Amino acid sequence: MTKYFAPAAFAAASLFVAGPALAQASADPTSVQAGTYALETSHARVVFSVSHMGFSTWYGDFSGATGSLTIDPKNVAAAKLDVSIPVASVTTTNAKLDGELKSAAWFDAEKFPTITFKSTSVAQTSPNTAKVTGDLTFHGVTKPVTLDVSFKASGVNPLSKAFTIGFDAKGALKRSDYGVKTYVPLIGDDVDLTISAPFEKK
Repeated sequence: MTKYFAPAAFAAASLFVAGPALAQASADPTSVQAGTYALETSHARVVFSVSHMGFSTWYGDFSGATGSLTIDPKNVAAAKLDVSIPVASVTTTNAKLDGELKSAAWFDAEKFPTITFKSTSVAQTSPNTAKVTGDLTFHGVTKPVTLDVSFKASGVNPLSKAFTIGFDAKGALKRSDYGVKTYVPLIGDDVDLTISAPFEKK
């Protein structure tokens, strides 16, 4: 009996200790501290999806994003967002396909190594949501894209001790608008974006 009790007791104690630390995160948007934040690269994620011949939805990821956010919860419309994503970070569940996506036939990571998004306007749609419009530069082409952004939480990260704010965002684009036309329409032209973005206060 003792050998089962010890791990169970440890797990219960861990939950008890972790509880207050996790409770520091607040879903109240007024808890956000005004200032400039840096994108927390290791936990930021950009996921894209397209139709694969109409039979399934195919997914890919970009990692290593960097950027900054300047925000004041009392004046959300004045917020500024600037993000850069390394194209060569693209990954799927298929290593051969990853190489193809980086090639000139698709994203051409050598010629166009970075995807950037720079906000041009922010329209708050509720206490926790906003539409963020900005210039997206991809594959050498710049076009406006609007992201539907949802505030998740703010507070002190119990591990890094940094004041952190987090957002989820969704958006869409047509890859052919950016000159990436390989296998359209066999492989979908419409690309859906799902973004998770934590920011740490500088």
